[in-house]
Amino acid sequence: MSNKTVFRLAAIGACLAASSLQAHADQWSDIAQRKELKCGTFADVPPFAAPDPKTREMVGHDVDLCHAVAKELGLTAKVTPLSVEARVPEVKLGRVDVTIANLAYTKSRGEQIQFSDPYYVAKEMLAVKASDPGTAKADFKGKRLSSTKGSTSELSIKMNGSEPVTFQDTGSAFMAVQQNKSVGMVANTMTITKLVNQSKTEGVALKMIKDPMVLQPIGIGMKKDEPALLAKVNGALYALEKSGELDRIWAKWLGPNTEYKMVREEKVTPLADLKFELSRRRGTLLRECPPACGLLLYFAAQGTPSA
Repeated sequence: MSNKTVFRLAAIGACLAASSLQAHADQWSDIAQRKELKCGTFADVPPFAAPDPKTREMVGHDVDLCHAVAKELGLTAKVTPLSVEARVPEVKLGRVDVTIANLAYTKSRGEQIQFSDPYYVAKEMLAVKASDPGTAKADFKGKRLSSTKGSTSELSIKMNGSEPVTFQDTGSAFMAVQQNKSVGMVANTMTITKLVNQSKTEGVALKMIKDPMVLQPIGIGMKKDEPALLAKVNGALYALEKSGELDRIWAKWLGPNTEYKMVREEKVTPLADLKFELSRRRGTLLRECPPACGLLLYFAAQGTPSA
């Protein structure tokens, strides 16, 4: 083989490599070409995402939202169940295109992945034994509280000055309270509501402490530096908001006619409109909500778990 031929082959190879890099530089183009949105959800955290007992297919609020976003973008959705702590790494590594798994925006997460505009505000709530004399989260400072590992529930326990006892799933965190391994557990409002109701007939009865451990905006997670994908996902969320589909999905899984009896008060809000400033509280940030929000939200300034 002549030197000229070798040079030509090398040039062709370089061009192909450059073309390949260019093709994969825009994640949205790849997604649009395959016509499929790879969506990461919880593996088993109802009512967000969990296997249907009869069909074993994934169902829940986040699963429906996944399909709704994909449909709005002219795609089909492929749902991939993830552990709580895998939600950020899997989308960061590109194994899923988006994470729709009750994913709260925090400073640390925002440094690893990009977030869509928030579509609702979540509350992390504390449940303790009904016989416990405590009535406020401050009453549990320095005490052992259980949660899922790598979650904002764990973070809120640390922010409260309590000692986190972490597990891979909420069921184990619940059993820790029942078995006196912790004095209470922290999870989102929906999970705590369900477990408190469950505890009335199974095991030791629990109660929910009224003041939230932390409040946080929930968005869709994506790989950083993918502006086209971010614009498409945000566009889909606003379209679903305008059509009322977000409210319909919420009502189906979380609304007044469900066991959670929750009302969706916040609408999709530009993440860029949220203002953060350091608070005197240890390791927290204070979010100033736009007028429509009417809530103050606390976040971790440092030490946020990776997922």
